[in-house]
Amino acid sequence: MALTLPRIDRRRLLVGAGAGGALLVGWALLPRGEAPVLAAGPGELAAEGWVRIGRDGMVSVAVPALEMGQGVATVLARIAAHELGADWRRVALAPVPPSAAQANVALAAAWAELWLPGYSGELEGDSRIARHWAEGHRFTATAAGTALAAWEAPLREAAAAARTLLAMEAAARWGADWQACEVKDGAVLLHGQRLPFARLVAGAAKRNPPSPAPLRPEPLRDHAGGSAMFPRLDLPAQVDGSLQFAGDIRLPGMVYAAIRQAPPGEAALGSYDPAPARSIPGFLRLVPGPDWLAAVGETSWAAERALSAVAPRFKVHAPLDSVKIETALDAALRSGKGQRVATLGDADGVLGGTLPITRRYEVAPATHAMLECASATVRLRDGRAELWLAAQAPEAARVAVAGALGMAAEDVLLYPVPAGGSFDRRLDHAHAVQAALIAKAMGRPVQLVWGRWQEAVAGLPRPPVMAQLGARLAPSGELYGWKARIAAPPSWHELGRRLFHGEGPAKAMQAAAGSADRLVVAGAMPPYAVPNLLVEHVPADLGLPTGPMRGGAHGYTAFFTESFIDELAEAGRHEPLSFRMALLGDDPRLAQCLQRVSGLGGWNGGGDRSGQGIACHRIGSRAAGGCIAAVAIARRDERGLVVERIAAVADIGQIVHHDVARQQIEGGLIFGIGLAIGSALTYANGLPTSGRLADLNLPRLADCPEIAVEFIDSSAPPFDPGELGVAVAAPVVANALASATGLRFRKLPLVSDA
Repeated sequence: MALTLPRIDRRRLLVGAGAGGALLVGWALLPRGEAPVLAAGPGELAAEGWVRIGRDGMVSVAVPALEMGQGVATVLARIAAHELGADWRRVALAPVPPSAAQANVALAAAWAELWLPGYSGELEGDSRIARHWAEGHRFTATAAGTALAAWEAPLREAAAAARTLLAMEAAARWGADWQACEVKDGAVLLHGQRLPFARLVAGAAKRNPPSPAPLRPEPLRDHAGGSAMFPRLDLPAQVDGSLQFAGDIRLPGMVYAAIRQAPPGEAALGSYDPAPARSIPGFLRLVPGPDWLAAVGETSWAAERALSAVAPRFKVHAPLDSVKIETALDAALRSGKGQRVATLGDADGVLGGTLPITRRYEVAPATHAMLECASATVRLRDGRAELWLAAQAPEAARVAVAGALGMAAEDVLLYPVPAGGSFDRRLDHAHAVQAALIAKAMGRPVQLVWGRWQEAVAGLPRPPVMAQLGARLAPSGELYGWKARIAAPPSWHELGRRLFHGEGPAKAMQAAAGSADRLVVAGAMPPYAVPNLLVEHVPADLGLPTGPMRGGAHGYTAFFTESFIDELAEAGRHEPLSFRMALLGDDPRLAQCLQRVSGLGGWNGGGDRSGQGIACHRIGSRAAGGCIAAVAIARRDERGLVVERIAAVADIGQIVHHDVARQQIEGGLIFGIGLAIGSALTYANGLPTSGRLADLNLPRLADCPEIAVEFIDSSAPPFDPGELGVAVAAPVVANALASATGLRFRKLPLVSDA
C-alpha cells in the first residue's frame, strides 16, 4: 500500500500584527510556536519567513539554501522580485537559519527511505507525510537540485501577499480599485500616478490581504540575455572580498584550532606526547577526542606547529588499501546477492543466463576537491552555543552540536555563511561538533579549519563502484533487453544514518551494510525504450565510509549507460546518434536535445578517428525532469587526455535565470571533466596516497575546453540544471576518447588503467 496521503490544498494565509505594528503573513500549517525567521521591525511589512520590505523600500528575501557558488540565492531573489514587482537594485539577500517555514519538502520526499523506517522508494513531492516530517524537523537542506521544487511556490505566495497589500494601500489613497493597479520596479502605478514602496509600507502593514492573494498570471521565466539586467547579487561581495565565510569570522578572545584525525573506518586516538608542543610560542593546549587530537593556539600557525611536533598516532582496526577495496568490489559484482531496484517486461525470461553482449565498468573513489576546507567558528556563552558554519543540512548540524554539548537544540544558534564550493561535502558536519567540543574545553571562542590533508584523510569520498551491463539485441538490431548489475556500498543509507541518527561515519557504515540503496544506483534506468529491463544493486562492504557528491549517482551511472550504448552501436554497426534516436521514441525532450546538439557540436558520426563523442542523459521524469545532450572533441597526447571542445544542449523546463542556468551547466561540465580525468583517491596503509589539489589531476584554466551551451525553449516545469553537466561530462569524454584512439576506457578516471 502506498504511504502517500492526499496532497494539501493551497494553504490558508494568516494575518496579524507583529512587533511595532508590522504585518506578518504566516502559514496555517506551520508548527505552533515557530517564530518568524525574517522578523519585521516598526513600520515594516513582512511575509513571514520569506520577504520583508523596510521603511526605506528595501526588499529582503530569505535564503534558506546554502549558497556555495551555484547562484541559488540570486535565483530565489529573482523569483520574489518578479512576483512582488520590486526594483532589482533594491533587493537584498537574507540568509536565514533553519525554520519550518522553509522546509525542503521536495528533498524530504526524494530521500524518504533515509528517514522513514521500513520505507523504500520516493514519496510524492508534496505528500503530507513528507511535509509533516520536513516541517517538524526544520529540514531546510540544500541538495539534489531541489531548490526550485521546494521553494518557488511558497516564495511566490509570500511575495504575492505583500504585493497585494501595497496595491491596496495605494488604491485607498487614490480612491481606486486595487486590482487595477500595477506593481512594477518598486512602485505601485495607476493612470500615470506612482507611489514607491517606501511611502506605502507603513500603511500596507495595517491592512489585511485577500485569502489567497492572487499570483501573477505567469511565473517568472527568463530568456537568453534577459538576466543581464539582473546580475548575481553575491558577486560584488565576492569580488571585493567582503563576503564572509566561516574561516573569516573574528571574535573577541578567539583562539585557533588545528586537528589530526584517524584514518577512515574503525579507528581511535592512540598515543601522543604533549611535551614537544609546550615550547611552541602561542601554543595553548591539546584537546583530545575519540578519534582526533586538536591543538589550540593564539594563531593557527602555532596550533599547526604544535600538532606537527606532537605527531599523534592512531589505532586502526583494518587499514584501508585500494587493492583490497577493488577486490571486495569485484567479489561483490561477481557473486554478491543482487537486490532488484527496477524491472520492466519479462526480465527473468529475457535476461536470465549469459547475455550475448556484456561490458564491465569501474569508478574509483573520488574526492570533492572544493576550494574551502571544512571550517567552523563556535562561541559558548550564557548557556548557548553560537555557530558560524556553511551547512547543507543546518538543522542536523545544530542537533549534532547540541547533543555533543549536552544542551537543547534551541540553545544552538546557527549563523548561515556561504561555502567556498561544497559539491555535497557540507552535508556532513563533523568539524562543527569538533569545534564545539574544543570551545567547551577552552572556555573561549574557537575557530577550527581542517586543512587540505585532513580533508583527504577524514573526508567522505564518492563511493567506488563496479558495474556489469548486459544486453540482447533482436535480429533486426533493436535493443531487446538490458541488465545493469551495480556493486557499490549503500552510500546514501550511510548518509541517512549520519544525518538523521547522529551516527559517526564508521558506525553509519556498519549500520547501513547490506542494505539495498535505490539512491546509490539512481540514473541506472536508461532513458531508452527497452522492453525488458533489470537494474540490480549489489551492496558491497568495503570498510570505507563514503558520501554523496555533486551529480549524485548520475555522475557514474550515466558513464555506464552512455559508454555501453556506444559499444552496442559499434557491435551492431550503427552510427551512435541514429542508434540513440531510434531508441528515444518515448522521450521527445531528450531526442530534441540530441538533434540540436548534433548541429551545435558539428557531429560527424564519430568515425575515422575524429575524436568526436556524443552522449545524453536525463535526471527525473520525462515530463518534469531535466535532460541534456553533448558532443565533445578529445584527444590523447604527451600531456595526457585533452578535451578541446564540448557543445551541450539542455532542456531544463522554463528557465528562471538564464545566466545562472548557463553557469551551472558550464560549471557542471568542468567539474565532470575533473571526475573523468582525475579527482580519484587511492589508499595504502590506511591513508590516501595524495592530499594536495595538485596531486588530483584536476583541469586547470589552460585545460578547460571551449564550451557552447544552448537551451531548449520548453514549457516543462523549471528544473535545477546543476547536476546535468556533471552527469554527461564523463561519458561524452569517454566516447570521444574511444573515437580518437580506437580504445575503450571503461574506468574512471579515464586512462588510469592505461
